[in-house]
Amino acid sequence: MSDRWQRILGEVGRFFAVAQLATWVSFVLFNVLAHGWIVGGSLMRDQPIWAYVLANCVGMVISYHGARGWVFPHRPPQQADGGWTAYVIINLLAMVLPVGCLALTRHVLEMDSVLADNLSANGVGLVLAFVARFYLFKRFVFRRPVEPVHPVAASL
Repeated sequence: MSDRWQRILGEVGRFFAVAQLATWVSFVLFNVLAHGWIVGGSLMRDQPIWAYVLANCVGMVISYHGARGWVFPHRPPQQADGGWTAYVIINLLAMVLPVGCLALTRHVLEMDSVLADNLSANGVGLVLAFVARFYLFKRFVFRRPVEPVHPVAASL
C-alpha cells in the first residue's frame, strides 16, 4: 500500500474515532433533552429538532478540537481563526442531513418514538453527514499548506 493511502486511511480512522466521541456525547445529550434519559423528565420533548441541534453544537466543539489536535495536526491553520468559522459553517450545513431525516420521520411519517428519532437522525443522517464533513473539512478547513514551486525545479 502506498504512503498516500496509508496516510489517508490513518486520517479516516482518526477522524472516525473523534467523530465517535463527539457523536456519543451528542447522542446522550439529545436523548436527555428530547426523551428524558437519565434525568427522568424530558426538557425539550416537544422540540426534538432544537434538542438535536443543541446537542450537536456541543459535539461540534469536541470534534473541532479533536480534528485540529489529533486528526490533522500536520495541516496548520490557513485562516486567522484556525479554521473555526469554516468548520462551523460546514457543520451547520452538514447538520441539515440528520435534521432533515429527523424532521421527515417526525413530521411527514408522523413517527414519535425514541427508536424512530435515533434511527433517522443518529443513524441514517449521521452517516450521510460524516461522509460530507470528512470531504469538506479536508478540502476547506484542514488543507495542506501550499508548497511553493521552485523555478529551478519547474524548469527541469
